[in-house]
Amino acid sequence: MAQSATIIKADLQIADMERGYYADHGLTLAQHPSETGERMMVRLLAFALHASPQLAFTRGLCADDEPELWEKSLSGEIDLWVEVGLPDERRLRRACGRARQVYVYAYGGHAASLWWEKNARDLQRYDNLAVIELPLAASRELAGLLARGMRLQCTVQDGQVWLADGEQSILIEPQLRYRGKALV
Repeated sequence: MAQSATIIKADLQIADMERGYYADHGLTLAQHPSETGERMMVRLLAFALHASPQLAFTRGLCADDEPELWEKSLSGEIDLWVEVGLPDERRLRRACGRARQVYVYAYGGHAASLWWEKNARDLQRYDNLAVIELPLAASRELAGLLARGMRLQCTVQDGQVWLADGEQSILIEPQLRYRGKALV
């Protein structure tokens, strides 16, 4: 019998000084049986960094043609496509063709650096793509915050992200690897 997804509830308070976005989000996420806690929390971090009333989690690992997160316009166009991990260049090419903006949150330390070295030349031709690498220590620390019920505060300021649960606070300093000309 196949394992079912674990349902995660998260109350997320966001204070993003860089975007001027301040809001509380009550989120329900499904953690796929094969998904690590680290990956799950990177997805949640990506949500916090792009949060808006229209941003939504998709079927993720269960759907080959959907990102982890997306934001659609009222007319159904994909305004924002967010990938987590080390996606294939072909997948990103399709995403860049379908969405106005595409963001990749790469993590995994040396593996993420190797992925970037292998794909940098091909990916740098997409004007609507941004690639952000998360430090290994920070992404691993994020996994320690994972619980079935979470109350998290996220503060974004001066290129730094603080994620806290009341007991511990984690500093994440995302490294911008590439930002296409079409992204502001």
